[in-house]
Parts: sequence; structure tokens; C-alpha cells
Amino acid sequence: QVQLVESGGGLVQAGGSLRLSCAASGSVLSFNHMGWYRQAPGKQRDLVARITSGGFIDYADDVKGRFTISRDNAKNTVYLQMNSLKPDDTAVYYCRAIRGLSVYWGQGTQVTVSS
Repeated sequence: QVQLVESGGGLVQAGGSLRLSCAASGSVLSFNHMGWYRQAPGKQRDLVARITSGGFIDYADDVKGRFTISRDNAKNTVYLQMNSLKPDDTAVYYCRAIRGLSVYWGQGTQVTVSS
């Protein structure tokens, strides 16, 4: 019974920052991949950033240099630090974890960036 719980979303002005957290049940190192996806109204759910158990990190092109994914193994938590936020970043942000052939999703947290 894997659970992923996101938190940290909210309403910010353009140029502001937010830090999202994804608390996982069990060790974050037990997942082959953990990452963040987002879905804006009328659009598909797209990758934002991901990190593998081996430390490989990948970012979507439009967030490189602004967002940073990290993990705290002791707290079983993955973070997404979002700086220089833009209105186009407005979306529901979802935590995703993969263990073997299983994919798990959190409930999502809303991020709204005003212009």
C-alpha cells in the first residue's frame, strides 16, 4: 500500500518561489524513479523533473535552470524547489514513483502563478 502525499502548493506572483514536497511510504531509494509531473487545464500530464535511485536527474526543457529536484532519504521525501515561477507553470503538480513494474501517483497539489 504505497502512498505519495504532496504538499507545498499555493498561489504566488510571477517571479516567486515554492517548494513542493512528496512524502512517500517507505524508503525513496526503494523506487527506481521518483519525479514530478504537472497538468494544466486542457493539457496532458507532462514530466517536470525526475530522479532515479542511482541519482540520475532529468528536467523538462522549460524548467531547466529554475527548478531543482532533490530527496531526503531520512525523511522519505522528494522535493521540487521552484524558482522564478511563470504563469505558464500554473498546473496541478503530481508526484510519481515507480517500483519495478508498478507506478504510483500522489493526489496532486495546485500551483497557481499570477501575472
